[in-house]
Amino acid sequence: MSNPGLVEERLDTLSDRNRVLLVHGISNTKAIFRYMSTYLEEQGWSVDGLNLIPNNGTASLEQLAKQVADYIERHFDPEKPLDIVGFSMGGLVSRYYIQRLGGIKRVQRYVNISAPNNGTWTAYLLSRLGCVQMRPNSKFLQDLNRDCQMLESLNFTRLWTPFDLMIFPASSSRMPVGKEVKIPVLIHVWMIKDHRCLQAVAAALSEPLWGRE
Repeated sequence: MSNPGLVEERLDTLSDRNRVLLVHGISNTKAIFRYMSTYLEEQGWSVDGLNLIPNNGTASLEQLAKQVADYIERHFDPEKPLDIVGFSMGGLVSRYYIQRLGGIKRVQRYVNISAPNNGTWTAYLLSRLGCVQMRPNSKFLQDLNRDCQMLESLNFTRLWTPFDLMIFPASSSRMPVGKEVKIPVLIHVWMIKDHRCLQAVAAALSEPLWGRE
C-alpha cells in the first residue's frame, strides 16, 4: 500500500520544478532532443523546444537568441522562472539570451552542453555569419566572455567531452565559471543521448539554487 505522505511530497517536488527549454545546435532541430525530452518528462519535468530558423549558420547568433527570447515571451509565464539547456551552437545562443537579452533575470538553472564557448576551429569550414561568430577570438565570443562571471548568479553547469571533434579543441567548451562535468563520450551529438549525460542534466536541473534567490 502506498504512503500518502510520500506521494504528496513527490507531487509537491514535481510542481516546484521549472519548465525547461531546450535549444539545439547548428543544422539541428528540436527533434534532436527526442531522447532527452522523453527522459526528462519521465522524471517529471515539463519540456519545451523551438526550431531556430535558419539553422545552418547563415543567421547571426544574436538573431537566433532573439528567437529564443520571443519564444519564451510567448510561451512561458512571465511570473515564473525557467531553466535552459543549450547544446553546441545552442549553448552560445542561449548564453547570449541570458547575458544580453535579459534572460539572467528569468533563468535559474542553465546547462551548457558541448558548446564552443571559446570558439572552434571547425567553424572555419564555412564562411556563414553564425559560423564566423563561433571561431576562436571572434568579436562575438570576446564580448560574451568578457563578463561571463555574471553566470555565477544562477545555477550554471557545463558538460563536455575530451573526445569532441566538432568542438575543436574540445577544451574550448570549458569556462572559468560554473560547475563542470566531464563525460568521456566519443561523438559530439551523443552528448545529448548518452545516459550519463542525461543523468547529469537531470542532476543539474534538480540542484538547489546556489545563486540569487
